[in-house]
Amino acid sequence: MRDVFQQELREVQDRLVEIAELVVISIENATTAFNESDVRLADEVIADDDRIDTLALALDELAIEILARQQPVARDLRIVVSTLRISASLERMGDLAEHIAQLARYRFPEKVVPASLRPTFTEMGRLDVEIARKLADLLRTQDVDLAEAIRTEDDRVDELHAGVFAEVLGASWKGEASDTVDATLASRYHERFADHAVSIAKKVRYLATGDWSSSDGA
Repeated sequence: MRDVFQQELREVQDRLVEIAELVVISIENATTAFNESDVRLADEVIADDDRIDTLALALDELAIEILARQQPVARDLRIVVSTLRISASLERMGDLAEHIAQLARYRFPEKVVPASLRPTFTEMGRLDVEIARKLADLLRTQDVDLAEAIRTEDDRVDELHAGVFAEVLGASWKGEASDTVDATLASRYHERFADHAVSIAKKVRYLATGDWSSSDGA
């Protein structure tokens, strides 16, 4: 029975990695669609989000089944419970990538944000993609150094997010009301995407080290 349980835990990890890798693809395509006004990629992200949702739901059902059948304790229990929370965060990251793509879709063939903000969003998108890639690697390897790298990149996303708000609220902002709404929504989506990655990284670090206080985050 113990061997079966360990095999199930490995399957849980494999499924988390699979979902995380799909999130990487989703945010890569979403940020490209957003920055380049690529409606084909935007539609692809929107259509593919159902797959992430379906895999996350299936993983949740597996985790609940393991809890009911195996009745794990101590660290094994924390792993299974953390899986449910990590799965929810990954699913939300997929949703946020979809929201970014939807903005590109709604504004096509125009760009979503004015020219003055495009370099900022290009950088935010690049950071989100790097964070997603590191997160998939973290879930695959449990290399806690990646958790710290994710948090560092999230700090930079937070700075850019604050900069967007400062610009759209500044006296020199000349954008239309729709530009203001789009910029603030898009910035929030990018920022929340990174926040969810930090939350997952914190959980993985705790499972690997047993030290919750050494990592900040949601």
